[in-house]
Amino acid sequence: MKTFTLPGTDLTVPNVVLGLMRIKDKTDDEIRELVVTARDAGINFLDHADVYGGELHRCERRFAQALRLTPAEREATILQTKCGIVPSGPYFDFSYEHIIESVNGSLEALGTDYVDILLLHRPDALVEPDEVARAFDELAAAGKVRAFGVSNHTPGQIELLRRSVQQPLVANQLQLSITHAPLVAQGVASNMQALDQSVARDTGTLDYCRLHDITIQAWSPFQAGFFTGVFLGSPEYPELNAVIDRLAAKYDVPALAVATAWITRHPAQMQVVLGTTSPERVAAAALGSDLPLTRSEWYELFRAAGYQVP
Repeated sequence: MKTFTLPGTDLTVPNVVLGLMRIKDKTDDEIRELVVTARDAGINFLDHADVYGGELHRCERRFAQALRLTPAEREATILQTKCGIVPSGPYFDFSYEHIIESVNGSLEALGTDYVDILLLHRPDALVEPDEVARAFDELAAAGKVRAFGVSNHTPGQIELLRRSVQQPLVANQLQLSITHAPLVAQGVASNMQALDQSVARDTGTLDYCRLHDITIQAWSPFQAGFFTGVFLGSPEYPELNAVIDRLAAKYDVPALAVATAWITRHPAQMQVVLGTTSPERVAAAALGSDLPLTRSEWYELFRAAGYQVP
């Protein structure tokens, strides 16, 4: 498993992360098997959010109930959680009070004194950056959060936060897969007037994050679109799957590893966030952590997914 020092922190992290948003109905044994399989593959970075599970902190609590980490295990595990979504209304809330309440709830549910990374989930249009800064300062001073970041944020939204927030924003979790790659695709076809791909849909988020040492964490790395089903094995992507299968045979890895490697191969040094609850799929995807795709193979996958290379 390839690891690196997460910029802005002293954390050594793997480039593949285990997301735990779907464990609410899993048994303790199933959750343990999932996490142990990930750990055996070199994945000690676990991604949570307060809203995962249909009720506040449900998946966080199920994780703690199943694992009951010892102090040594907790020290060896990187726990990340998110806050800011309020499904029952007002939908998004980055107020000082909500951030503090959410983090305290996550700490109680996870059975820990601190989380390694806290991300602000989807952007709050009514954000007051000074309130975010006040919450972050309090959480950092109390030792409850070691590092901070965002999720699904644009460069402008990050800049607005950075004007008030003193701590580095170390991560931005964004949707990215071979078939859902506006982060990458627009830049490849910039200034091509007749090409829809050239339309800027993300205002340069990828380059901005690279320039500011913000690690991109790719969620839904195998989804064709926004929760529209996976592209692997899909009859809608015959050309892409043919290329994936050929490369999987060449490198003697599962197809999942090739799909993972398309993201980890990128020099931005991204992390891939797995959302599966299948231990077998976790182990298969982990094999893509350091798979040495060539430039031509990377671009071949990109083109087979339907993107243009002018």
